[in-house]
Amino acid sequence: MRRPRGYGPLGLVGLLALGACTSTTLIRGPVEGDTRGRGVIGAAGAPPPTSVPGLQEWERTSSLRGTQRWRLRHPAREGQIAGFTTRASALPGVPVDLRVSTVARTYRVTAYRLGWYRGGTGLVVWRSGPLRGHEQPAPRFADLERRTVVAPWRRTSLVDTDGWLPGVYLLKLHTARWEAHVPYVVRSPSVAGRVVLVAPVTTWQAYNDWGGYSLYTGPVGDRRSWAVSFDRPYPAPGSGELLYGVAPVVLMAERARLPLAYLTNLDLHLEHHPLRAARAYVSMGHDEYWTPRMRRAVERARDRGVNLAFLGANTMYWRIRLNGDGSDPARVVVGYRSDSHLDPVVGPRRTGLFRDLPRRRAGEHTLTGMQYECFPVDASYRVVSPGWWGFVGTGVRGGDAFPHLVGVEADRVYPVPATPRPLQVLSHVEYSCGGVSTSAQSVYYSHRSGAGVFNAGTLRWTCALAARCQPHVLGSRTRRFVRQVTVNVLREFARGPSGVRHPAADNLRRFALSSRNVVPAS
Repeated sequence: MRRPRGYGPLGLVGLLALGACTSTTLIRGPVEGDTRGRGVIGAAGAPPPTSVPGLQEWERTSSLRGTQRWRLRHPAREGQIAGFTTRASALPGVPVDLRVSTVARTYRVTAYRLGWYRGGTGLVVWRSGPLRGHEQPAPRFADLERRTVVAPWRRTSLVDTDGWLPGVYLLKLHTARWEAHVPYVVRSPSVAGRVVLVAPVTTWQAYNDWGGYSLYTGPVGDRRSWAVSFDRPYPAPGSGELLYGVAPVVLMAERARLPLAYLTNLDLHLEHHPLRAARAYVSMGHDEYWTPRMRRAVERARDRGVNLAFLGANTMYWRIRLNGDGSDPARVVVGYRSDSHLDPVVGPRRTGLFRDLPRRRAGEHTLTGMQYECFPVDASYRVVSPGWWGFVGTGVRGGDAFPHLVGVEADRVYPVPATPRPLQVLSHVEYSCGGVSTSAQSVYYSHRSGAGVFNAGTLRWTCALAARCQPHVLGSRTRRFVRQVTVNVLREFARGPSGVRHPAADNLRRFALSSRNVVPAS
């Protein structure tokens, strides 16, 4: 997929050239005297988080007024201010260790919960007062051999999250001139009876080239990383892939008043039975990098009747492992990718492609229904099963096309024994991938457990919810279609095993699909 823009080579980040002592501030909600903070989540007296199915965050905050001020008007694209948290997610009440570097003398922090509110899609949960700014030390290698870059920054704020509801949050850092984002997820204490939205933060880190290195790139004359750390900001202005991969799904799901829970894929790795008693699991956007434990967690959920929705493509392609220490065993993403033969670890923990494991059911298609096929792609999404239950309310007919919706990466069905059946092809388009003729699909299959599994098969599915996927404006027609299908799927999934009510109408034989894989580098 795309290669995100970063700061440049290690040691040449002028913004971070000066190390300085930093101050630590414990922020406990709205600043004293700020009447705008009264009654918001995080304020004193706010109700505690709940795990009761059906009691929705929007129900408890629907009388509060949201805002669009979480968006950046003056993004700090050259790192004039940047930050990160020392956890990607945590339960409500666990303090957030925030580390910020800025060229400004002072800055402020405002935390927003993303959701569907009156007046806007962000709810202010606290605001800091003015905080003293510092330029923190330059990036350094924590592991020279694997080119693992970290930001050796000291804590600047310890944010109290008592009373914060589970959800996706953006911490907005702002100086008098510049603004940046820091993403954070407040994890749900229970997922029972809920549709679980999962943020794929390991993939965000794989592409994160802050400090000059990612799992894809290194400075001119130097190789890429084999391991990347969460101890650094995302590329400026700091939101990672959240804005087009996660935020559109969160806003749509909360607007639809679905019973939701929130996790990151690190939680799938770290928690014991993280999807126990959930109604559905939702992979949001670009979800390429998985550990075997993440995969087992999702497979076991499906095998117990939990519905699965993959709202992207190129899912579960690379196999990784996580390293860390006793306080956080999942702080470093190790992924040798195409250099897997150089990985010193042998056996199932060796990194590489899932489909290269020496067993029959190793490929991603055994879970997602399809395999990753091509980058770059730009093709139409062409409907072939207009009577499928997920298309209800869209008005589509067979052959209807939605230009540019398939891209910039796409999946394909492989008619091999390990492909789940019955499997229903929902869309089908033929195109050329690097001069090789191939095709792309979206699919739905029903599992013997009763679970239903939907795979959109295109990386543009989530950004299409907002009608814009760079460089294309997809338009209101595509937006309405994608939104209606997504709402239909998640509402039905929220009712429990959809494969019982809606078994897939297998139509794979209608399509002359080859078993040969294009498999470009990704």
